[in-house]
Amino acid sequence: LNDNPSHYKVTLSGIVKSPKINFDPPFLMLMPVPLDVKTETTINIIPQDFLRKSQIQVELPELELEDGDRIYPFSIQFPEGKNIIISSDGTNKELICHISFRSSRPVSFLGNMFFIDEEAN
Repeated sequence: LNDNPSHYKVTLSGIVKSPKINFDPPFLMLMPVPLDVKTETTINIIPQDFLRKSQIQVELPELELEDGDRIYPFSIQFPEGKNIIISSDGTNKELICHISFRSSRPVSFLGNMFFIDEEAN
């Protein structure tokens, strides 16, 4: 500066945060019910480190019965919407998700439901 040929070194450091979602409760267990009776529960989806608006999609499992038939006994509802919103303080608002199960055929299931954002995370 001011015609001084000194060299300056600037070092920058930072932390990269990847968006993620957590669940409360962290796993789901629906109670056995009679055939064709709906059982349901509510979970909270807790998004973290999303820097822009995004939308959650859900991949529901397809179940194969003993006779080879395939059914989709699960359904999902987001009563307040599926959009991940960033609040003014930079945090992400929780989402409410209703998960229900109904089957007219006997079935049990242990597996995963996938909740993904628009970038397939």
